[in-house]
Amino acid sequence: MALPGLARALISAGKLGQKLAEDISRKAHANRTSFIAELTGSGAVSASDLAHTMSSAFGAPLLDLEAIDIQRLPKSLLDPKICQAFRVVVLSKRNNRLIVATADPSDQQAGEKIKFATQMGVDWIIAEYDKLTKMVEAGSASASDAMDSIIGDDFEFDESTMEASAADDNDAPTSEVEDAPVVKFLHKMLLDAFGMRASDLHFEPYENTYRVRFRVDGELREIASPPVAIKDKLASRIKVISRMDISEKRVPQDGKMKLKIGPDRVIDFRVSTLPTLFGEKIVIRILDPSSARLGVDALGYEPEEKQRLLDAVSRPYGMVLVTGPTGSGKTVSLYTCLNILNKPGVNISTAEDPSEINMPGINQVNVNDKAGLTFAAALKSFLRQDPDVIMVGEIRDLETADIAIKAAQTGHLVLSTLHTNDAPTTLTRMRNMGIAPFNIASSVILITAQRLARRLCPNCKAPADIPHETLLDAGYKEEDVDGSWTPFRPVGCTACNNGYKGRVGIYQVMPITEDIQRIILADGSALEIAKQAEADGVRSLRQSGLHKVRLGVTSLEEVLGCTNL
Repeated sequence: MALPGLARALISAGKLGQKLAEDISRKAHANRTSFIAELTGSGAVSASDLAHTMSSAFGAPLLDLEAIDIQRLPKSLLDPKICQAFRVVVLSKRNNRLIVATADPSDQQAGEKIKFATQMGVDWIIAEYDKLTKMVEAGSASASDAMDSIIGDDFEFDESTMEASAADDNDAPTSEVEDAPVVKFLHKMLLDAFGMRASDLHFEPYENTYRVRFRVDGELREIASPPVAIKDKLASRIKVISRMDISEKRVPQDGKMKLKIGPDRVIDFRVSTLPTLFGEKIVIRILDPSSARLGVDALGYEPEEKQRLLDAVSRPYGMVLVTGPTGSGKTVSLYTCLNILNKPGVNISTAEDPSEINMPGINQVNVNDKAGLTFAAALKSFLRQDPDVIMVGEIRDLETADIAIKAAQTGHLVLSTLHTNDAPTTLTRMRNMGIAPFNIASSVILITAQRLARRLCPNCKAPADIPHETLLDAGYKEEDVDGSWTPFRPVGCTACNNGYKGRVGIYQVMPITEDIQRIILADGSALEIAKQAEADGVRSLRQSGLHKVRLGVTSLEEVLGCTNL
């Protein structure tokens, strides 16, 4: 029988013999008690001697619990059931770590349980086992009260998004389902992500570990490391409420779910699963419909960029393209434009895969390739329904591009996205897709390329001492570095995330002028188009980002990290 870590530490310290340790271990197994309870109960090692030995062996501080006022200890940081099961007491919380008193710091199961239940790290303090047991029993409280402190009564999933078989199952009482630790853990993760203004949650299984990461202000950060054993149960729970096939684990799946917080607040989530070597990785994207109603001013456009965009979307026909990588805010930009156009006298139809933001007054269609409802098929149907404005989620192939361009040429305003690095390369990408130059020149009226950069926290940002040569290398001209402005750097405070709070858009807004049309018709390169756009007064993405640095909105390193020179 394998000896627990506590026994091995005592044997190494010369406090316990091998045979006696094995006898105590067998007795604990037979009596279904812990090794430390049998050890101290047998008198083989006193509680005081054990505490001193553990403190020396594990390099952890030793604390006399008689000096602690039990009434002043935090009550709601850890489920009392866990405290009773593992004989631990939470003494305090420091940042994202708990200070926990224990007699057995080698108990990895206790550490994992606490991390899973609280999503916080653990720092051990050694205490005598008998005193620890008395304090745990004196401070015990009902488990239900502890759970209520974590999850409020007005927190629930919208049952309309669940599979009918799960929603209509009357055999399992709701209370039993809601009390499941995995369900509570998922609820807490979703609430925490929403509270931290995260855009995505990543549930990632590995061979020996399982981690949860949030993307906050564009940066992934590890939040929790629950036990690997929950990965299948957690995946099944997410798939049930997202209306996916829980029996299918071999192929990726997509779904949606809603979370009701309070009587009149509902959050939408888009869910994606991906089979990996050690289980299903699940990414949940938080969809905030209010972001599309903030208005064009809140997106970070400079006055001249904003005017170019408004001029383009106010035209009766033509094509407006928004480009950028995944997660750069293209959908929010498109819906902000649609919100401006959304009036009673305008017929607007959208085709998306899937629809992310629900907006009343707009006819939204989810593309379903398996059923034959492709982007091209949706566009053909739109054109038979007298549209004024058409939005295509993404131009992926020549057929979709061809129909969209014909719509733009026949009296419709078409909005869409492409995955390209900047505005000039969008035109050459369309040419490479097989679209004739004269069709591009006659239909596209404006292209916006964009990135999202983290916004400096206004409460703690500080002036940055950046060398003159570094500013020039970044793309500033000599006349720009005249000392009339000061760059800022992130510092970090309680109100922000490492010096940043929120994100701001960096844009390259390029109208298709007559000069650019001539270059397109002559089958010119992206470099020629970029040179002409600069002559027309269009900032590149790097120049737009550097302008944000001059305004003190973001930092130089953030701009360098998300744009090319």
